[in-house]
Amino acid sequence: MKALNSKPTILVVDDTPDNIDLLRAVLEDDYRTKIAVNGERALKIAAGSDQPDLILLDIMMPGMSGYDVCRALKADPATVNIPVIFVTAMSEVADEQLGLALGAVDYITKPISAPLVLARIKTQLGMKHMQDFLRDQNHYLESEVERRVREVAALQDVTIHAMASLAETRDSETGNHIRRTSHYLRALAEQVRHLPRFREFLTDKTIELLFKTAPLHDIGKVGIPDHILLKPGRFEPHEMAIMQTHTTLGRDAILAAERELGIEVDFLKHAKEIAYSHHEKWDGSGYPQGLAGEQIPISARLMALADVYDALISCRIYKDGMRHEEAVKIILDGRGTHFDADIVDAFLQIQDQFQAIASRYADGVRELADKQRQVAAFSPGS
Repeated sequence: MKALNSKPTILVVDDTPDNIDLLRAVLEDDYRTKIAVNGERALKIAAGSDQPDLILLDIMMPGMSGYDVCRALKADPATVNIPVIFVTAMSEVADEQLGLALGAVDYITKPISAPLVLARIKTQLGMKHMQDFLRDQNHYLESEVERRVREVAALQDVTIHAMASLAETRDSETGNHIRRTSHYLRALAEQVRHLPRFREFLTDKTIELLFKTAPLHDIGKVGIPDHILLKPGRFEPHEMAIMQTHTTLGRDAILAAERELGIEVDFLKHAKEIAYSHHEKWDGSGYPQGLAGEQIPISARLMALADVYDALISCRIYKDGMRHEEAVKIILDGRGTHFDADIVDAFLQIQDQFQAIASRYADGVRELADKQRQVAAFSPGS
């Protein structure tokens, strides 16, 4: 890297010693000079660690012509931004047109005028300085944008994690459940995304947002009283009615967070849909709104199957977990009634992925043993 107060470096490319001596004498007071007597050497210097700030390039040389050198310089990302001025005895208009067309910034014909050469160099170095400044500014701005995007993504993750952790503090069974269901949902989305009815919605960005926001599907449980949420047994009808309000409570909690910000947050749109509608059923018999078919948001339809599968295979304080095959049969029985048929078909095609996810994020041995003891303690006849 050049020192801030160092002279700019000019690479003189010419095969004639007299021309080299003349240009060196013209430049010596204001610039450092490097010399190349052929095109091959010029390209090595230009691509080196101490690059020249500008190149004065002859055209008629043995081996590579100046035109060939200019082509090579402009084809290489490492040298494309070094300004080239042709200094040549070729004075035809067509020669100058070709040189400029190849990317040269100026064209000087021999015999040279020292003041003219210095003026042209000064102009081009000034332009290069401005271009370098703008390029650095653009790079800085791009870096800043990328940094801000990363910060926003991290803020999203932290927000979702913090909100989901609220549910975990109320329900010890939630932690691995939300991890498994997030992965189930993403696997389902990837499987059905190419079907015409899902293609427009399930973009890469949307699938990633669904994966990120899926942990909020049970956030509303923070508003359910402990004597119901933690009840070691099945709910009475009035208790079930209260439990079902967790969908509305979850949606409203996210809405309240948005109101605090004063804007509708894009990345929470799917979270609201999932929290509010993941207990809706395809035939309209679900809750809280009794939506049916295509009225149910796609995000909620995906979560519905993911959530039910995990509930079936998981041990709870009031039941043992089912075998995978039994859970598959129940989901298949709900095809077209509880679940969107296409999503059930996708599940059947990737059920091995579901098993792998369940195994990867399985409950710990101690936690599972505690649940099994709780099941035994509250089983009929115990």
